[in-house]
Amino acid sequence: MGLFSIALSLFLLMDPIGNIPFYISFLKGLNPERQRKVIVRELLIALFIIILFTFVGDGLMRFLNVREDTIQIAGGIILFLLCLKMIFPAPHDPNEALPHTSEPFIVPLAVPLVAGPGVLAAVMIYARQETSDWVMMGAILFAWGASLLILLASSFLKKILGWRGITALERLMGLILTLIAIQMFLSGVTAFIAHLHEPL
Repeated sequence: MGLFSIALSLFLLMDPIGNIPFYISFLKGLNPERQRKVIVRELLIALFIIILFTFVGDGLMRFLNVREDTIQIAGGIILFLLCLKMIFPAPHDPNEALPHTSEPFIVPLAVPLVAGPGVLAAVMIYARQETSDWVMMGAILFAWGASLLILLASSFLKKILGWRGITALERLMGLILTLIAIQMFLSGVTAFIAHLHEPL
């Protein structure tokens, strides 16, 4: 996969459009300037975690003796389950504040809303497939930068699109991501079958 293909996959996994209601709800008690600072802080934390898994995750999997096909199959399953939640979200009132008592830190805005299990599984898989660290870093920064801009503009997008428009976009991204999840799963199964036929 090329830089833009990986970036698009990661962007869809970060799901900034789908995260808009959560960010608005958790930050609704803060003034606009503080909201922007919190969003940048949480996105920077998420970026650090994603980059950490990009370079350390593969070594960890090797230490645990987990093969690439296993990661691909598990990653495909995780992505598919996330897609189902994007396409068929649980009913909730977006105007109702989510339970929280203070300014959020790391959880849930950075992890798992941006640096979630799907993103972390994907960067480990792509890091194994992509030989160039520069391509991986570029893809991560592209996806992260686009997510940051969208979340910074969350209040504006809410006014323009409305909750129905945001939900429709999230479902569209979920459909696209479903194809990526199934392809990842099939690649893992193919690699697993090929491994079974290797001479001992």
